[in-house]
Amino acid sequence: MVIIQVVPKLPPAINGLGDYALSLARQLRQEFAIETHFIVGDPSWEGAEEIEGFPISTVSERSSAALLSLLLPSSSATLLLHYVGYGYAKRGCPVWLVDGLQRWRAGSTQRRLVTMFHELHAFGPPWTSSFWLSPLQKNLVARLVKLSDRALTNRQLYAKTLYHLSQDKQIEIPTLPVFSNIGEPKQVPPLAERQRRLVVFGHPNSRLLVYQQCLLALEQTCKALNIEEICDIGVPTRLNFSDINGIPIVQKGVTDATEISELLLNSLVGFLNFPPPDYLAKSTIFAAYCAHKLIPVLVTQSAVPIDGLQAGKHYWVADAQNEQLGLPGGQAIADNAYNWYQAHNLSVQAKIFAALLEGNKQVNLDNYERFTDF
Repeated sequence: MVIIQVVPKLPPAINGLGDYALSLARQLRQEFAIETHFIVGDPSWEGAEEIEGFPISTVSERSSAALLSLLLPSSSATLLLHYVGYGYAKRGCPVWLVDGLQRWRAGSTQRRLVTMFHELHAFGPPWTSSFWLSPLQKNLVARLVKLSDRALTNRQLYAKTLYHLSQDKQIEIPTLPVFSNIGEPKQVPPLAERQRRLVVFGHPNSRLLVYQQCLLALEQTCKALNIEEICDIGVPTRLNFSDINGIPIVQKGVTDATEISELLLNSLVGFLNFPPPDYLAKSTIFAAYCAHKLIPVLVTQSAVPIDGLQAGKHYWVADAQNEQLGLPGGQAIADNAYNWYQAHNLSVQAKIFAALLEGNKQVNLDNYERFTDF
């Protein structure tokens, strides 16, 4: 079976969604002999014509005609769309994409569209473009979810929204929190056997805010767990200090996935100030911490569980009001976060995607929230 996967970008561009799609393609090939032909929806993307044996085509421009010129010659009748509005249009309104897919679907009853909604529509105050464009973005999402044979997403709140927008077209919408883009180690040592290292990993802006706005929480965490090293991973933030209270900050910069995975496996804590708990299910950084069984430490919390994640159980909140975190309690949190992740790891997700792409009407979703009745 050969499918088409439509994505905004692929490596070598630094893009979490592209990494996600490529990891999924590898797993679908390995477990189900499903091959992928990628179509990149950003005409400015620069890359090879294939990656790991997966052929790649790029739209010449963002227009429905350009998209159809790539879709129609293909022998594949199954398409997996990775949707995030801003990935396909500067203002988050990819009318060309939805129009093109609608025309493609209308050409044959044998064509099948499965859409993974990574994001829906934006919000914002009245002085921002996102406020004024939100209705159009929402309209495009509604068109797309009704056009799709099956829909998936990564947050329960998104699934509820999609269910209502589909007007009963989608009876069941699997909610699959994202998997780790830097791998899933098979052997994970207990925290007591690891170096007393804290990791700050992710986008440079979010990491910079850790040092600018969360210094007290960072210091408290380091003190509670006797941290001996802070490891900063990602595009350099131009930090102007090399230690915090005598604890050295080792700046690794942009590092390959294998080395990052090894560092996480020999660390105690994964520190996050972004995203907030409402959006942890779509954070590949949080997923990586969970997959490597670190103690995820946040600076904010939710009073109620969100996407199956509960403060104090699946992540620790660095707050002066909380009791000090020790290694035994930290191990319990790391174990819970790891177990939460295993229910939707890459292999499990590949099984779900394969079933939907092959047109199976009954998919085993026992481990997931089943959005069938709102």
